[in-house]
Amino acid sequence: MPWYTVLVLAVAAERLAELVVARRNTRWSLARGGVESGREHYPAMVALHTVLLAGCLAEVHLADRPFPPVLGWVMAATVVAAQALRWWCIRTLGPRWNTRVIVVPGLPRVTGGPYRWLSHPNYVAVAAEGLALPLVHGAWVTALVFTALNAALMVVRVRCEDGALARLPALDARA
Repeated sequence: MPWYTVLVLAVAAERLAELVVARRNTRWSLARGGVESGREHYPAMVALHTVLLAGCLAEVHLADRPFPPVLGWVMAATVVAAQALRWWCIRTLGPRWNTRVIVVPGLPRVTGGPYRWLSHPNYVAVAAEGLALPLVHGAWVTALVFTALNAALMVVRVRCEDGALARLPALDARA
């Protein structure tokens, strides 16, 4: 079980690294006239992701969840794949990537990298990680609760982001 705590803490550290990148990118976007949308749902998103990490540890420790070897290793690989996808998104969007929805007027929509195939690949990474991280060590209640709440939040988030992106020029920006 100590290795699982280390895994969850590593994911938490990765999330903190994302926030550092997001803050830098927020400054970059706002300096170029970026317009933020969706401020009202952002605190709920931060809270949900924080509760995911706490729930993973709490459920595993308090409910004494066992490590299911086959499922656990598959889910661990899924967590790693989700991280790789997330950082591919961050790299592809460069200074335009953010945890907030900020659109810089005059910049075309990015259609390179994983955005070549998916409109919102970062949210695929979030959904995969939110299901997989708890299941690495059998925290199925956390996995189910996060997945349901995240799905509801993603309806709001994707609508918000699609509306903001619709205001971008229809140019093709291969990244």
